[in-house]
Amino acid sequence: MQVFASKHPLIQHKLTLLRDKRTEPKKFRELVREIAILLAYEATADLALKPAQVETPLAPYNGAQLAEKIGLVPILRAGLAMVEGIWEMMPSAEVWHIGLYRDERTLRPVEYYNRLPVDPTVQVCLILDPMLATGGSAVATADILKRWGAKRIKFVGIIAAPEGIERLSTAHPDIPIHVAAIDERLNERGYIVPGLGDAGDRQFGTG
Repeated sequence: MQVFASKHPLIQHKLTLLRDKRTEPKKFRELVREIAILLAYEATADLALKPAQVETPLAPYNGAQLAEKIGLVPILRAGLAMVEGIWEMMPSAEVWHIGLYRDERTLRPVEYYNRLPVDPTVQVCLILDPMLATGGSAVATADILKRWGAKRIKFVGIIAAPEGIERLSTAHPDIPIHVAAIDERLNERGYIVPGLGDAGDRQFGTG
């Protein structure tokens, strides 16, 4: 099981503000963006590099550049706020949206949007979703990406429940999970406790 819960002080500080029920949607979106940048920094520490020579104002320099193309795959709609910051950090990344919603009766994911190209165009995919709750959406997205031909996939989220971690790790043991926190449990409605409520509703002010 490849699970990485960040201990970074900045992430823990921002996560506390994110959880606060008094945090307004605008600030909530800003915090999601900031936490996503910090998590992506940790999740991409093992990306492959290739040599690259550039000219500084004074002399040639033998440096490095990314050897792999990155794809950002936000799960709609809650994953949208995570894209902006990571995209700023990796402007050459491609963004592919996958739309899933959770059936509130069965708690199973239902796919409603998928615009992946016919053949894979990236070597590494980052699945972005603030909440890894039941794990159904993450597993379904990983299934879609693997059928597409993605060779290397990572999950980047903000809060995870043990149940979601177990489900994703069991279905896809090759996918590392990077989150800011692992919470206690799911409640009877499939929400993470203590969690932060519905991440989509809190981002878009629809709760």
